[in-house]
Amino acid sequence: MTLLAQLAEAVATGTIEVVDLTAPLSHETPILRLPEPFDNTVHFELREISRYDERGPAWYWNDIVTGEHVGTHFDAPVHWITGRDGEDVAQVAPQRLIAPAVVLDASDRAATDPDHLLQVEDVREWEAKHGPLPDGGWLLYRTGWDARSGDQAEFLNANETGPHTPGVSAECAKWLAEQTPLRGLGVETVGTDAGAAHGFDPPFPCHSYMLGAGKYGLTQLRNLDRLPTRGAVLIAAPLPIVGGSGSPVRVLALVEREG
Repeated sequence: MTLLAQLAEAVATGTIEVVDLTAPLSHETPILRLPEPFDNTVHFELREISRYDERGPAWYWNDIVTGEHVGTHFDAPVHWITGRDGEDVAQVAPQRLIAPAVVLDASDRAATDPDHLLQVEDVREWEAKHGPLPDGGWLLYRTGWDARSGDQAEFLNANETGPHTPGVSAECAKWLAEQTPLRGLGVETVGTDAGAAHGFDPPFPCHSYMLGAGKYGLTQLRNLDRLPTRGAVLIAAPLPIVGGSGSPVRVLALVEREG
């Protein structure tokens, strides 16, 4: 039996579980809100063309209206000024969309501190316990924030001082981008940066350092609690939007289970 046949059989029998890490995409999906004077993306919207009626008696279809960075989405390097000479989303090689993934769980700390920041020493401590970060793979940063994804206000968690969501320190973002073999960073929050990252040096360091290094971001993931600490394979398939800075994405994880 070929390797691909073995894979197909393992998926069919459940020996390999396919875990969907993607948030449902609808008008209710939370989106990032930037303060004035900056412009914002739109909510996802379906615009019906026909539904088994005089507009089209045998078919149902819609136009869709969405931003590139709505819901679970992929950040390409060109999304940020530091990566403006890098890849747009259509230029990302297909083989780079399938890669190993590990999960670093900080949900206990984020539960008591919504501004919790991942530090270099946290990742080094994780490596000492679980082994090195995967070469050409993803670090999935679990904070438990996906539990809030059903409500825009709760998900953004903003007050008069701005949004309060967990993220990564500037030092750690730089280290992940420049000193590790990672391909990208995945998070459960609305963006790869912390809610307070507009005030960091540099502002939005995950975007600045990771995309500037030609690496990628995945946001608004869910079900990370269903993944092993290491051993999953991630499939992240954005739309190949020519010139696009990113795209809504279906993110699937392949997880080997005992028979």
